[in-house]
Amino acid sequence: MVNDAVEAETRPITKSEERWAFLILAVFLAPFMAGVIVGGYGFIVWMLQVVFGPPTG
Repeated sequence: MVNDAVEAETRPITKSEERWAFLILAVFLAPFMAGVIVGGYGFIVWMLQVVFGPPTG
């Protein structure tokens, strides 16, 4: 019963919608996520060095 309602409401995605989704992902979301990941890693390394001191070699 639930599947019938979901299938009745779905419609095919148009090329225009797909193009907009790609642009949003490629231009905004991917660079933002890359910055968050790199910044988060840098923050973790910085905090570890604050707590445990600089690396010795």
